[in-house]
Amino acid sequence: MLELMLCSLLTIFPDYLYRRYGQGKRIGREITLYSMWYELRWGISACLMLTISLITMIFYFHPSTQSVTAVFRTVTILPETVGRVDDVYVGINDKVAAGAPLFRLDDSQQKAAVETARRQIAELEAEAAVAMTELATADGQIQEAQGALQLAETEYEMKAQLLAKDAVARREVERLANTIESRKGSLAAAIAKKQTLEAKISALLPAQKASAEAALAQAQVELDKTIVRAGIAGTVQQFTLRTGDVVNTMLRPAGILVPEAAGRGTLIAGFGQIEAQVIKRGMIAEATCIGRPFTIIPLVVTDVQDVIAAGQLRPTDQLIDVRSISTPGTLTVFLQPLFEGGLDGIPPGSSCIANAYTNNHDVLADPNIGTLRWLFLHVVDAVGLVHAMLLRMQALLLPVQTLVLSGH
Repeated sequence: MLELMLCSLLTIFPDYLYRRYGQGKRIGREITLYSMWYELRWGISACLMLTISLITMIFYFHPSTQSVTAVFRTVTILPETVGRVDDVYVGINDKVAAGAPLFRLDDSQQKAAVETARRQIAELEAEAAVAMTELATADGQIQEAQGALQLAETEYEMKAQLLAKDAVARREVERLANTIESRKGSLAAAIAKKQTLEAKISALLPAQKASAEAALAQAQVELDKTIVRAGIAGTVQQFTLRTGDVVNTMLRPAGILVPEAAGRGTLIAGFGQIEAQVIKRGMIAEATCIGRPFTIIPLVVTDVQDVIAAGQLRPTDQLIDVRSISTPGTLTVFLQPLFEGGLDGIPPGSSCIANAYTNNHDVLADPNIGTLRWLFLHVVDAVGLVHAMLLRMQALLLPVQTLVLSGH
């Protein structure tokens, strides 16, 4: 209606002035309700054409959308293991800090695993103490074997000298030689036993203790998993968990955690695909939201998604008919407040109406620009005022439309 009134001032009104003062025709006589089309046909035709052109120019170069939302991400409260709830620490709508405990599952099995790992470590430490005692025993056995070998060698040398004088039987000397070999074997066995104990103390037992400590750490991790904590600060919603409930990681979530800053810094808008060549990063925009009526929020386009979500394809066991996904999708645009605190007071998830405005100031500042292009771009920038006025009218009518005309 505003565009039609503006265009009529440039078309119908001059045509009427010509008919009235140039041709002397008056309303009610020559210009009646029945002859209006014939008398003002040039002005009416030009008005319709100019109105359609103006509306097209406004909505193309200064796009508008009602698909604007303060989208926010929620975090599902889920344990990392299946279990029965033993204790609940929070309630619905409670605000929690990052790392705060939410609830605890039955941990009897995990505690038993931790205690078993601790007992195993204590057992290995005791075995290490026993091995040290056995090492001392092995040292004594080596000294004993060395003494017995030395005694056998001394007796053998003495009997060998007596054998040269035929003072002792040859069989006795041979027996002493065999005894020396036996004593050498006993000494080697004692030395090998000591080396085995040293290897056990220096390598085997530390490795077994490290494995036991790793098992203890793993058991402690499993025990810690029984206490479900908040991964981020926020508000607990839809949390109806009670002691005795069974929570499943796949089928039975415990609730939802809404992060503190979720949906409070960015608006996400869906513009028509035809605006893909117009909307650019850095464009100025405005929005009015149901959650904050009678307020115009200055915004800036911070990012434009380079794909249309409606065309996404997921591999399945059936061929996709393109006609089934031919419904036009929207161009996703991210809007952030131009000034700090611009979105304060707008609840996450609010629905809004937004306009984006084309700005040709840099192009118009070029000294080499042509006259026709200069005039056209001036017109484009000027008609943005019409859309800004429409947005402000919508901001005034939005509460009435929502509370009165919606029928709720």
